[in-house]
Amino acid sequence: MSTLPPCPQCQSAFTYEDGTGQYTCPECGYDWPVQAPQAEAARVWRDASGNILQDGDTVTVIKDLKPKGSGGVIKQGTKVKNIRLVDADHDIDCRIDGFGAMSLKSEFVRKA
Repeated sequence: MSTLPPCPQCQSAFTYEDGTGQYTCPECGYDWPVQAPQAEAARVWRDASGNILQDGDTVTVIKDLKPKGSGGVIKQGTKVKNIRLVDADHDIDCRIDGFGAMSLKSEFVRKA
C-alpha cells in the first residue's frame, strides 16, 4: 500500500518520487515538490492585549465575570497569581481567593 499522496491535478494514485525532490504523476505528467512533514507548531496563548502568556504568570481580570454555578462575581481588576495554561476550551487553570479553582479564557485577562 502506497503512502505517497495522490496527484493534486487528476487524483491518480500512481504517483512516484522521481529522486529530485519532486513527486510525478505518470498519467497527467504533473510535478509538485515533496514537502517534509512539518512539526506541529507549539500553541501560543495571548491575553486580551496580545501579550504572550506563560505558566506561572500573574494576570488581572479585565471584565466582571459571573461563574456558572456560583452566586458571586469575579470583579474587574482581580489579580490571579500562578496561572497554568491548558489546551482546552478555557485556556487558564488557576485558583482565585474566595472562589477556589477556576478555569478562565485568556481573552478576559491581561498580563500584570
